[in-house]
Amino acid sequence: MAASEFKHLVVVKFKEDAKVDEILKGSENLVSQIDSVKSFEWGEDKESHEMLRQGFTHAFSMTFEDKDAYVSFTKHPLHVEFSAAFTAVIEKIVILDFTVAAVKSPVVVPP
Repeated sequence: MAASEFKHLVVVKFKEDAKVDEILKGSENLVSQIDSVKSFEWGEDKESHEMLRQGFTHAFSMTFEDKDAYVSFTKHPLHVEFSAAFTAVIEKIVILDFTVAAVKSPVVVPP
């Protein structure tokens, strides 16, 4: 992983009436249509104690080649449209955007 990669990390608690499956499918659809997104992962917390979780339930992580690619993503019309729908179903959110400081790169197994 190059030191110049840029991460967009979003941790949320959805509103009670949120259609989470639709949001997850929408997220996956969004990133598949925008080339500047290098990778996308999401997960639902199943292991943390409620006290530590503070109500947050889902995390989304996107990797970009660099900060410029991230900025381009934030201005993309599909992202702008999706963000409005996403924000409408969020009760709590934390967003961290940062340049990656790689300490231990993933092991690549040759084919």
